[in-house]
Amino acid sequence: LIVRFLTRRFIGEYASSSECIYRKRMSVDGRQLNLELYDPCSQPCDGKSTLNEQIHWADGFVVVYDISDRSSFLTATTIVHLIRELNLGVAKRDSDSVVFLVGNKQDLCHMREVGKEEGQALASDGHCQFYELSAAEHYQEVALMFTKIVRNAGLGGKAKERRRPSGSKSMAKLITNVFGKRRKSV
Repeated sequence: LIVRFLTRRFIGEYASSSECIYRKRMSVDGRQLNLELYDPCSQPCDGKSTLNEQIHWADGFVVVYDISDRSSFLTATTIVHLIRELNLGVAKRDSDSVVFLVGNKQDLCHMREVGKEEGQALASDGHCQFYELSAAEHYQEVALMFTKIVRNAGLGGKAKERRRPSGSKSMAKLITNVFGKRRKSV
């Protein structure tokens, strides 16, 4: 979802082998904002920051599962509950942090393993906003969802200072990883 949001392109079979922080400047309600979007490894990563560190760093969360993969929904369920549990234990944090639960791959409804009602029930239980969309087919839905999380997180207000997760790579590194190294012109 992040790559789709940043590049407007859909990259099939994208799998991150490292955690990254992406930066984007965007206008929301007439205000220019600088976003930092943290994308953890989508593959198992050794020696990286813990989910606990990531949760304390963020102003908002997008927890994504694949509607055609029950195990991804079970992982999303664990993450939503962990976010709520950790936020309740942090004195300076609002226990109602903005969390969006997103069922992705709506274009694969014929392979659905997780019903929309299940996603909605988890979102209600975890005090999340719920979306079901297709990053592959609908850039506008992805952009709208990110705009809503920015609005709901109140990122136009006072900036919160938190330590970023360690070991992160920049957007330039992402572009190199996704599109390959820049070739010399002939």
